[in-house]
Amino acid sequence: MRRGIRSARLALASALAAILLAGCGITGAYDIPLPGGADLGENPYQVRVQFRDVLDLVPQSGVKVNDVPVGRVEKVGLAKDGWTAEVTLLINGDVRLPANATAQLRQSSLLGEKFVQLSNPADGTPAEGSELSDGGLIPVDRTNRNTEVEEVLGALSMLLNGGGVDQLRTITRELNNVTEGNEGSIRSLLGNVRELTENLDAHSGDITRALDSVNRLSTTLVQQRDQIGNAIDNLGPGLEVLNAQRGQLVTMLQSLRKLSGVAVDTVNKSKEDLVADLKALAPTLQKLAEAGTDLPQSLELLFTIPFTDAAIEGTKGDFVNLYADLDLNVDSLLQNLSRSRTNPLDGLPLLGDLAEPTQGEKPGAPPPLPLPDSASAPAPEPPGGSPNSDGAAPPASGASGIFGVLTGGGA
Repeated sequence: MRRGIRSARLALASALAAILLAGCGITGAYDIPLPGGADLGENPYQVRVQFRDVLDLVPQSGVKVNDVPVGRVEKVGLAKDGWTAEVTLLINGDVRLPANATAQLRQSSLLGEKFVQLSNPADGTPAEGSELSDGGLIPVDRTNRNTEVEEVLGALSMLLNGGGVDQLRTITRELNNVTEGNEGSIRSLLGNVRELTENLDAHSGDITRALDSVNRLSTTLVQQRDQIGNAIDNLGPGLEVLNAQRGQLVTMLQSLRKLSGVAVDTVNKSKEDLVADLKALAPTLQKLAEAGTDLPQSLELLFTIPFTDAAIEGTKGDFVNLYADLDLNVDSLLQNLSRSRTNPLDGLPLLGDLAEPTQGEKPGAPPPLPLPDSASAPAPEPPGGSPNSDGAAPPASGASGIFGVLTGGGA
């Protein structure tokens, strides 16, 4: 009887305890605060922190600032993107952090627990005028985590088992085989390498300028890429023509070789004569050199007669007008001809038929000018240059006949 009453009391106490626990909102062991945790104060605030990997971080883990506990991890979940871990922190209300604070997942000791370390930005410049408040977010680009011991041991295991240690032993053994007995050569090689590096360092400015020039050249080539492509495309037909004429080119080169041999032999045989000719030419060249600018100026004047270079200065425009007054008075012409010391009609056919001087003439005086007969002397051709309709020239008067004789048109 007493045993049944005791069992009923225990069942009732258990039911009451379950009801009390459900009423207090305790859903598991993570909701039970751990002893020795951080003091959250009266007004703690929540901060969300995103990590790429939270490792084995669990709720109730510590949150520290400068290794001082200031809060705890309240919840570990998944962010909205479905790939990033989001950790909800509960921090003491008296702790003030900048809005651009960073978070790092660290470990208290080699095999200790994980905790979240909050700190100022890496550059040491916290955001001015803003603080991390309730509901704030530290994004994944401002979070990081330390390397775990398991990762270090795993990398060391990969290095030792099938890693590079065995290859290092092989490399060391081969280096020993190469250097054994070649110490002098290796020492000389190292000296040459040192001298090379010193020279390269001394000419570093020249090397830099050369690289800059190559850079400018490459820029120019890039800008002229189309022209270079066209030149390369058009180079093919030219190469085909050269290939087709290769035999002719070879024959030409062989002929040039023979010609050069003949020229050398000719120069060797005529060397003395050539030297003598050059010595004989020396006075002429010397006189030409002494002439200086006189000869070129004379040649310039020779080819510009009657219009010299001085006439160009008076020319305005692209043409020149020439005005000439011709005095065709027969009396004036005869008087001018009689004043001449030499007979201007000497050599004309008419002068061969002159008669001997008569008794009234003075010896040595110029013979009288014969007047052509109007019936026998042909008349000068008219300005049009065309004869009469019957082909005969019109009869000429006495004055026109004299003018023809004076101008060389009469006989």
